[in-house]
Amino acid sequence: MAALPGLGPKSAQWLAQVGIITEQQLRKLGPVRAFLLLERGCSVKPSLNFLYAMVGALEERHWQDVALHDKARLLMELESYREMDQFFE
Repeated sequence: MAALPGLGPKSAQWLAQVGIITEQQLRKLGPVRAFLLLERGCSVKPSLNFLYAMVGALEERHWQDVALHDKARLLMELESYREMDQFFE
């Protein structure tokens, strides 16, 4: 996982805490759902920059580029997942 650009050893460690240990797992789950798992199950609460870093790593872009161009879409997607989670709790 640390081989993905923008994600270092600490990022890989945090993802492993919630069961994401391969790039394929992260791709299948998606960065927004992975971020939600991190919020709930990681010893360190992730910042939105970590969400942008996961997107950037999967799309081979710098996290700041993701934050600049895709921030609104990602925040809306994140909020939608949070609302769905509340509905099913």
